[in-house]
Amino acid sequence: MSRIPQDYKQAVKWYTKAAEQGNADAQFNLANMYFNGQGVPQDYKQAVKWYTKAAEQGDADAQYNLGLMYANGQGVPQDNVYAHMWSNLGAANGIEAAPKNRDIIAKRMTTADISKAQSLARECLKKNYKGC
Repeated sequence: MSRIPQDYKQAVKWYTKAAEQGNADAQFNLANMYFNGQGVPQDYKQAVKWYTKAAEQGDADAQYNLGLMYANGQGVPQDNVYAHMWSNLGAANGIEAAPKNRDIIAKRMTTADISKAQSLARECLKKNYKGC
């Protein structure tokens, strides 16, 4: 999902200001811009940083995108447990594609890893997404 205007450099400027003040929509949009290299050099680590900040505020799209980034090892070490956890949270928050992504990831996991991912997702919910 893209919520990015066409004047990318100006968008980065204003999204950064709002993102640094804690605006989850701006954080999500800034993450997308880093992911896609729009107005900034492509930087998956920066994308993960901003997706995480938005995800920790309950942004379902950011949670889903984090799941994809962990699944693909983009900006973070590839980790099926965290990919499953974030996909599961995105699914719980209404992202239609998230259950399918979670199920694809689960096929690459052991039963113990799936259980760990589900436990992490429950803990994350209890902490209101902070520090997940």
